[in-house]
Amino acid sequence: MCMFNPVEGEIFCIDKPLGWSSFDAVKKIRGRLLRRLHTKKLKVGHAGTLDPLATGVLIICTGHATKRIDELQTGVKEYIADMMLGATTPSFDRETEVDATYPWQHITREMVEQTLQSRFVGRIEQVPPAYSACNVDGHRAYKIARKGREVKLKAKVLEINEIELLDFNPPSMRIRVVCGRGTYIRALARDIGEALSSGAYLTALRRTRVGNFKVEDCRSVEDMASYIDDAPMVIPDVEKPE
Repeated sequence: MCMFNPVEGEIFCIDKPLGWSSFDAVKKIRGRLLRRLHTKKLKVGHAGTLDPLATGVLIICTGHATKRIDELQTGVKEYIADMMLGATTPSFDRETEVDATYPWQHITREMVEQTLQSRFVGRIEQVPPAYSACNVDGHRAYKIARKGREVKLKAKVLEINEIELLDFNPPSMRIRVVCGRGTYIRALARDIGEALSSGAYLTALRRTRVGNFKVEDCRSVEDMASYIDDAPMVIPDVEKPE
């Protein structure tokens, strides 16, 4: 059996559970590794944040493999997103309460499919959510938004490779999105709602692929923790004080 070496660098792919932040998952994996290695220092990081209300592929890098984080984050991502039409929330998802409602009865499947293909494929501009980790004058946008202050963010150009309507049961719908780095699916839900002359917010999100890493190949956090506890590992010698 091949031994894994977290110091030289490993890339783990986990299925992040609902309610966990990406940092929560990294903290869990780092803690198990530090305990197994009998050390207090080890670089561990993730390649691409997932919101606590999202699940799916989260790539975690250790040791020297953390140098590949920027490279891994550029991989094309695939998401399955559930949306609710006819309403909006300040965070564009279920983190905050509905702040406005709109008519949705005029929206048909044909209207949605035509709008998705004509307005949301290729290079598009997107204003990130105020409830995001974007930097505003040295502060995280979400920290400003949660204090009830206005957050002004500039539109960014991004790439949507594919977008597909998977299910339409108004006022709810499900889409599949294949996109490049920097895409906020919450903001995409907002923009789709506006394009349909209504409102929309995200009710569920699952990341199913990052580059060549697919969700069906991921381990759960607990399975990964057990693997770290039991699998053959290269454990470096601990330097003893003279």
